[in-house]
Order: sequence, then structure tokens, then C-alpha cells
Amino acid sequence: MKISIQQYLLLPVLLAVPSVAWAPTATTSSSKRLQRSMIPLSMAASGSMPCRPIGIGHAAPKTIITNVDMESVVETSDEWIQTRTGIAQRRVLTDGESLRSLGIEASKNALAMAGIKAEDIDIVICATSSPDDMFGDATAIAAEIGCSTDTVAFDLTAACSGFLFGTVTAGKFLSSPGGKLTNALVIGADALSRWVDWDDRNSCILFGDGAGAMVITNQGDEADGLLGYSAHSNGHGYGDLNCLYKGNPRPVSTPEPVTLSSAEYSKLAMNGQEVYKFATREVPRVVEEALEQAGMTADDVDWLLLHQANIRIMEVVAKRLKIPFEKVITNLSDYGNTSAGSIPIALSEAVASGKVKKGDVIACAGFGAGLSWGSAIMRWG
Repeated sequence: MKISIQQYLLLPVLLAVPSVAWAPTATTSSSKRLQRSMIPLSMAASGSMPCRPIGIGHAAPKTIITNVDMESVVETSDEWIQTRTGIAQRRVLTDGESLRSLGIEASKNALAMAGIKAEDIDIVICATSSPDDMFGDATAIAAEIGCSTDTVAFDLTAACSGFLFGTVTAGKFLSSPGGKLTNALVIGADALSRWVDWDDRNSCILFGDGAGAMVITNQGDEADGLLGYSAHSNGHGYGDLNCLYKGNPRPVSTPEPVTLSSAEYSKLAMNGQEVYKFATREVPRVVEEALEQAGMTADDVDWLLLHQANIRIMEVVAKRLKIPFEKVITNLSDYGNTSAGSIPIALSEAVASGKVKKGDVIACAGFGAGLSWGSAIMRWG
């Protein structure tokens, strides 16, 4: 289905935030910067949308690296890793595999569950920070799965919050007043094994590769499925988790010589303590904000689905929300932190196993680099 230029021009309005508060001047300490009340220090967005998820799928690389395997890579141990993170193994891309191929497989699985054809998808959003192509993977994935040239496809970069932000963005497209879009495919995929420092035992043990995809529709007589959301960003904390451009000087012999930079990036860098403090402080707040938008409380939540970063973070967030840990969906032990892939992969497995059933209320929350964080309340099916 074609999207008119008017609909493209409406996008800034559709995604407009209801309130913006400007941050004071940053301090020299990242912890002090973030402690100066993250909510006023952020750009916030919230609301609900008349659309619902109807299909989910995932894909993961074949190669598994266990904690025992990691003992031969860096100075670490299975006990050390599991005690501090909850991770037992991670999957990584190897020869013949690509992030795009994972996105394609996950998308096909999601479409099969949804019971719709690729040509019925109006918009494809691929949330990733590590595409195979710097210009994006969404268009190639859309073409490969069989979407028509009327389907608009683009990438969205928000690191570990990417899938959640992509879901909200897709929901905004589908709930556009007078819009003709009906179905969206949201992909969360990352391959951070390409970007970690494999000599740094504090970071290389954390990350794995994988992809998940979800189909959202505004069709059907069922109650709305995207019940509420809230999202924030605070760029003053960007230094706590990043992968920075690092240009190499390259002289060019023009009539007046100039020095350009060749493309190169530093390895992923993370201040684990600051990320932990940020996540355990802000994620409970943003989930409560999203629940308020949905007219719900934590008592109404069937499942809490958090970005799979660290088991300790998940335990603290659940405790602060007063949600029993038995209601927390987690597959962190098997996959590690797959960044934008973590939420859809975990949800896909939970739905496939029968744990998540039609009508269940799921409180999702993503958080990570940016710093960005958000929550969405979904009713499944």
C-alpha cells in the first residue's frame, strides 16, 4: 500500500511528544548528571494506540559460546559470569551468517504466526545498531521476504531500546488519523559480537547476536493491544555506553592539501556501574508511567518483559514494581544481551512455549545506550 507525501510530512506531528523539559548544564560526573532527576532531564513521550501485536518470531546464530569457552578467551570463569550477570552462553554470527539473514528468518516466522502475507505489510522498521549495511538493512529484508515496492522500510537506531521505540513508531504510523496503513513489521536485531572488545572481560562476556520480529495490525474487533507507553532520552549519559566513530587521518593531494578521515569505529565501551544505577532507577519509573497511561497498575500485569541485560537489574526492577519474579520473562541465560533483539526473542520463545497466552498483559521495558529508555504495555493477540 502506498504512503502519500502528506503522510510522510505528518510523521513529525505523529511522533510529537506531549512534554519536553530541558536539561541543565552537564556536570563532570556521569553519576551526578543522571542523579539530577532523570525525568526532568529528558525528552518524554507517552500515550496509547489502537493497534495490536498478532505475530512474533525470532532467529539466532548456530554458534554457541559457553562461559566455559570464554575461559580460554579472557581471564574469567563460568561461576564469575553467572553470579554477576545470569548469562550461561551466547550465540554469535560466524562464516556464512549475517544479521540480515537472521532478520529475514525472524520476519518470516512472525508473518507465519500472524497468518498474513509479506505483500500485506505496509511498513517495515528494523531496529538495529549493527546493520550489515551502514545505510540500513530494512529495505533488503523487506525485499527478501516478499514485500511490495509500496512497502516503506527503514532502520531505526536506539540500541537496546530500539525494538520498543520501533514498536511505538510503528503504532504511530498505524494509528495515523485518516491513514490507510494496516500492518507493520517491527524487527529488533543486533550483532554486537562484531563490536565488543574480546580482550575486555567486563564487556565481551555480556553480548550475543540475534533477531526477533513482530507483526502489528490495526485490524480486527479485539480490544486495543498497545495500551500505553512512555519513553525518555538523556544524552548527558551517552558516555556510559557507546561505540564511537574514530577517524584515521588520510591526507588527500588536492591543490590545497586537506586531511580527511577514513571510516573506523572504536570498540563498544560501557561503564557498567553507571548503567546499572541508571537502569534500576529509571526503568521502574517508566513502567509505572506506561501503566498509568494504560489505566493500569502492576497488579494488572501478567508478564514483565525487560531488556535482557543483566539478571540483577531484572531482579531489582521487578522488586521495585512489586511484581513477583515468577512473572518475569527471561532467556538471558541462553542468549546473553542481544541488544535490540532481546525483547522480541524472549517474547517469541514465551509465546511459542505457551507461557504467554492470548489476552495476557505484558509490561515491556527497554533501556540502554543514548541513554534512552522506555516502556510499552501490550495485550497479546
